[in-house]
Amino acid sequence: MNSFETRLAKLARDGDRSAFAELVDLYKDKIYHLGYRMLGNAHEAEDIVQETFLRVYRSLKSYDPSHKFSTWIYRIGTNLCIDRLRKRKFHAFSLDADTTEDGLDGYSMLASEDLTPEQQITLSETQQHIRQAIDKMPEKYRSVVVLRYLHDLSLQEISGILGMPVTTVKTRVHRGREYLRKRLDVKQLL
Repeated sequence: MNSFETRLAKLARDGDRSAFAELVDLYKDKIYHLGYRMLGNAHEAEDIVQETFLRVYRSLKSYDPSHKFSTWIYRIGTNLCIDRLRKRKFHAFSLDADTTEDGLDGYSMLASEDLTPEQQITLSETQQHIRQAIDKMPEKYRSVVVLRYLHDLSLQEISGILGMPVTTVKTRVHRGREYLRKRLDVKQLL
């Protein structure tokens, strides 16, 4: 594979800062949207973008140019999102109702999932229901559904990103769609 991104990655690996800056420009919005869709929080999505590019920069020496750069960077971003989701689960289970010395209980320190007034106006009611259903999906289905339907990646690309067989990806996409159908109580949604 000798794509434009692969050439930029090779140049960046050799120390070309402008090539790395171009890679950031090409992928920052895509990684932000991936993070936002998986985490449902704009600040965390911004953190994911920064963490992804920091990891890309540190790992450029290990990038294999025979693979698509987009698959490699999506894998890094997706894994960072999955790690955050796992930490969230662990943190939520470890929180108790006891108050901190600030007078706040653990639950009040969690990020709000409420939409801003601008977002409420922008999103239709259907989109809000779909977003809420995706947010409540088990993470193993959420990642494939987000990559497949919101980032329009092929099953093969998702397989490469998540490091799992295409048959497993197909199964998870199917189960994710079934989950959304049941959750939204819509027969012909997907």
